[in-house]
Amino acid sequence: METNHSVMQTMQPGKLFMKYLIPSLFGMLLMAINLLIDGLFVSHGVGEQALAGVNIASPIYSIIFSISLLIGMGGATLYSIALGKNNPRRAQEIFTHALILAVVTTGLIIGLCLLFEQQLAYLFGATDPIMPYVVDFLHIILVFGLVYVLENILSIFIRNDGNPTLAMIGLAVTSVVNIILNYIFIFVFHWGVKGSAYATVIGTVIGTVVLLIHFLTPKKQLRVVRTKLDLSMPGNIFIIGFPSFIVEGTAAVMIIAFNITFSHYAGETGLVAYSVVNYMHVVFLMFFIGIGAAVQPITSYYYGARLNRRMKEIIRIGLSTGFGLGAAVFIFGLVGKGLIINMFGIDVPQIVAYTRIGIVYYFAGYLFLGINMVLVQFYQSIAKTRIATWVTLCRSLILFIPLLWIMPSLFGVNAIWLVFPVAEGLTVLLIYLALKFKWIELVPKEIGK
Repeated sequence: METNHSVMQTMQPGKLFMKYLIPSLFGMLLMAINLLIDGLFVSHGVGEQALAGVNIASPIYSIIFSISLLIGMGGATLYSIALGKNNPRRAQEIFTHALILAVVTTGLIIGLCLLFEQQLAYLFGATDPIMPYVVDFLHIILVFGLVYVLENILSIFIRNDGNPTLAMIGLAVTSVVNIILNYIFIFVFHWGVKGSAYATVIGTVIGTVVLLIHFLTPKKQLRVVRTKLDLSMPGNIFIIGFPSFIVEGTAAVMIIAFNITFSHYAGETGLVAYSVVNYMHVVFLMFFIGIGAAVQPITSYYYGARLNRRMKEIIRIGLSTGFGLGAAVFIFGLVGKGLIINMFGIDVPQIVAYTRIGIVYYFAGYLFLGINMVLVQFYQSIAKTRIATWVTLCRSLILFIPLLWIMPSLFGVNAIWLVFPVAEGLTVLLIYLALKFKWIELVPKEIGK
């Protein structure tokens, strides 16, 4: 802890940011490749309907991931703030409570989902021809959902304990194992979408084992300790982690809403086209999450240690990085849309044409997404959850849902693709106005130095 404490106090913010950003982005890159190859294997090895089925089932990932972020980000933020205040015992108690909370909360939610599996599939937008693929994938992911939650929580805490490299290695091992087993289970054993789900489960288990190495290192602060149950702790963790929960939880709502809208206006053509775009979106989203994951441990520590100037520098670097990445992804969409479609083996002319339009329109949203995601992570990291939640709800529900209902009815089926960039852009505008008129502060005044 002394070593990590010294690094946080003395290393220049730019260098410190890179120390966390590089392993974070590399780990997310491997996860992104992993997700992309999953989609490619399912598309080429099982078929276009199977790809659409897995995409319809994909909100379950968002639901499970949102639980892990609710507890992981909430607990890890409190953990880093405690370390910034030089209180390692309190930090360990927070970690212990977070693990107990994860097991109880995940068990209850997944148990409920398993009871209403088929109804859940219809809620996600499944149609009868695609239903078997949806249920096959959904059931396996639900049964082993606790493993995903624990892996992500451990990864977040380990990163906050000053070991972002091991967090990256854990993600790398998960991804590599998943890719290898996906190929074997789909193309050799011909297990279909079940094979893809089992590959994901096994990769996650092995990745979790790798993360446990952190507890063997002598200078670690992160460990489970015997402590009295603090009934206020779950509430504090949930409050701090709520914006991250909303980010992922509303991602599931957005996917479901898109699937229903595309099915209504464009039928199976729309569902398949959106499955391609959404697979790419999930891939790129990992990079933006990676930037936020690099910002959070640093700003949480700075908040606890009251290091105002360093905080401002990290915010500036994080926002610049987020916008730069968004511009790069948008340009990639413009020049690489044909490559993306070819990767998924889509050859039906009608689907190809609609997907090409979708990539160009949808990818414009990345120009704004990076700014929004970094600000959400920052405000959450300093316990300003109301602002973080407000930003998240603006981009995902308050603006998105009405726009998804209004735009296609007024401007036609192609306008569905524009809902994402319009919602993200309007959110950036609202943040700018809120800062300009001082409705919110970028860095709270109570942070001293």
